[in-house]
Amino acid sequence: MLINSAYRYELDPNSHQSILLAKHAGAARFAYNWGLSRRIAFWEQEKKRINAIEQHKELNALKGVDFPWMYEVSKCAPQEALRDLERAFQNFFRGLKTGRKIGFPKFKKKGRHDSFRLTGAIHVFERHIQLPRLGKIRAKETTALQGRILSATVSRKADRWFVSLAVEMEICDPVPVKGPAAGIDVGLNHFAAIVSGSESVKIEAPKPLNRYLKLLRRRQRRHSRKQKGSRNRKKSALQLARLHRRVRNIRQDFLHKLTTELAKTKSVIVVEDLNVSGMVRNTRLARYIADVGWGEFRRQLEYKTKWYGSRMVVASRFYPSSKTCSACGTVQEEMPLSIREWTCPVCGTHHDRDINAAKNLLALAG
Repeated sequence: MLINSAYRYELDPNSHQSILLAKHAGAARFAYNWGLSRRIAFWEQEKKRINAIEQHKELNALKGVDFPWMYEVSKCAPQEALRDLERAFQNFFRGLKTGRKIGFPKFKKKGRHDSFRLTGAIHVFERHIQLPRLGKIRAKETTALQGRILSATVSRKADRWFVSLAVEMEICDPVPVKGPAAGIDVGLNHFAAIVSGSESVKIEAPKPLNRYLKLLRRRQRRHSRKQKGSRNRKKSALQLARLHRRVRNIRQDFLHKLTTELAKTKSVIVVEDLNVSGMVRNTRLARYIADVGWGEFRRQLEYKTKWYGSRMVVASRFYPSSKTCSACGTVQEEMPLSIREWTCPVCGTHHDRDINAAKNLLALAG
C-alpha cells in the first residue's frame, strides 16, 4: 500500500544557518504577498486571473533589477509560496460554488506562521538534514525515515525551527485488527465516552488552554503595555509564542496517543459527523471546543485507521444518538445539553447521556 507520511524534527542551526532560515521564510512571505497584490490589481484592471506559473516567470524577470536579494535563497521558497497562493484562491472559489464560507486569501505578516517549503536535493543523515542552499543542518534527535522524500517544510515556532519531511512510502497491507468495535461520543465535560463491548470509559481531556489561560492573559496584558518596536516588546512576544507552542504541544500529544491506541486496538470505530465549524460560532462554547480539538481528533483517526487495519464509520450528523434509548430504542423529543442523566419513560432504564450516546453509535458498527 502506497501512503504519504510526514516526519517532523526540530533543527539545531548555528547562527549563520538561523539567518539563512529567516531569509528563506522572508522570501516566501514576500513572494506570497507580492503575488496576492498582483492578482488583485490584475483582476481590477483587466478582469482576468493569472496562475502560479505566470507569476513565477514574472517574478524571475524582476529579480535581477528589483529584488536581487532573492538570489541569496533557494528558488523553491518563492515558487512554492506562489503555488500555495494559487491553492488558496482555488479553495476560495470552490467555496463560492459550493456555498461554503472560505475566506479570501490574506496578506502574511512577519513573525506569524513563518515557514517555507523546499523541493529537490533533500538528504537525511543520522543527525543532520541537508536542504538546498542551506546545507547540512543538525537535528536535535536521531533521524530515521523510509521512502522517497517529496518536500521539506521548514517552520518557526516561537524561537525554534522545525522541518517536516513529506515522504511517499510503500508499506505492507495492514492486518485487520481483531479487537472489539467501539462507539465514541465526544463532549466538553469529558473529551470522549467510549463504549467497547461491555466496557465503558470516559476519557478526560488535558484542556491545556484552560489550564494556562490565566498565565496567558497576564502575559497578553503585559505585552500590550510594551512600547511598539522596543526590545522588551519583542521579548514579551517571544514569551507569548512559547506559551502558545506549549499549549499546542500538549493537545497534539494527547490526541496522537489516544488515536493511535484506538486505531491499533479497535476493529471498527464509530464517531459522529459533528459540524465543528458551525459549533464554534457559539461565543460561549467556542474556546472550549477549540481547546479539546474535535476536528483534529477525527482527522487523525481517518488516516490512522487505514494504516493499522481498523475501520472508521461516521454516523449521520442528524442521528439522534443522545436522545435515543439504547435499551428500547425510544427517541425523546427534547434533550437540552443541561441534562446529563435521564430515565427512559418507556422502559425505565436510567442513562448517562454520554455513555448512552456511545452505545447507540456502537450499534452502527455493523
